[in-house]
Amino acid sequence: MSIFEALMLACFGAAWPMNIAKSLRTKSTKGKSLAFLMVIELGYVAGITHKILYSQDIVMLLYIINFLMVGTDMTLYFIYRSREKKEEKAKELKK
Repeated sequence: MSIFEALMLACFGAAWPMNIAKSLRTKSTKGKSLAFLMVIELGYVAGITHKILYSQDIVMLLYIINFLMVGTDMTLYFIYRSREKKEEKAKELKK
């Protein structure tokens, strides 16, 4: 186990609850990038795969937790983006 890998994942992981809270509070996708979220998810999948194949240790739990938090934020993105599109369509119909 690398303490530096664990620290990196803990630091990255500390940001996601704040990002999720912002999404829940604003109910908006403004300032969010689906492509960015997908790349981050891919990175966590790669890390988990590496842990499974080459280096099984407790750090894999941090990868999984981060993966789930980014997945939560991505799910909120899809929910709120769908609402925004419906609102945009309704505004267009009123014109």
